[in-house]
Amino acid sequence: MSSNAEESAVPEEAHAADAAEPGHPDAAPAPDPEVDATVTEAEVRVHRSPRYFRFMLTGAIVFAVIALILTFAFPANPTYDRGQVFGFLLAICATIGVAVGALVALLIDRRVSRRARTVQADRIDVRLPDAGAELDTERGAGPGPRPDDAQSNGSRPSVDS
Repeated sequence: MSSNAEESAVPEEAHAADAAEPGHPDAAPAPDPEVDATVTEAEVRVHRSPRYFRFMLTGAIVFAVIALILTFAFPANPTYDRGQVFGFLLAICATIGVAVGALVALLIDRRVSRRARTVQADRIDVRLPDAGAELDTERGAGPGPRPDDAQSNGSRPSVDS
C-alpha cells in the first residue's frame, strides 16, 4: 500500500485534533485577553475614481508630441534654432497638457461619482499591548540597554571613513 493511501485512511477529525495542539504549525493562535478590539458600523459611499497622475502624464505626453509637430510645422526662425523653439513649446505645451489631463480626470470623476453606492462597512480598531515592555518585564530588566548589547562595555563604535 502506498503512503498516500495510508494518509487518506486517517480520519479528518484526527488531523483537526493534531492541528488544535499548541505548537502545531496549523494551530490557530489563542485569543489574547489583553487585546482591545472595537467594531464600529458606518455607511460609506463607494465609487470608482480615475488615477489623476496617469491622466496628467498622458496629457503632458500628448502635448509634448504636439510641441514637436509645431516645431517642424513652421519655417525655421533665423533668431532661434529648432532646439530652442522646441524647448519653449515643450514647456508651454507640457504645462497645458498636465492641466487638460487633470481637467479630463475631474470630469470623469464627476461622471462616475453619480453611480456611487452606499454600503454598510465595519471598522475594527485593535489596540495591542506594548510587546517590548512585556518582554522586558518578563526578563526582569528595566529600561535602558540590555547587557547582551554590543555597546555594553562603554566603548564607541568605530567608523570607517
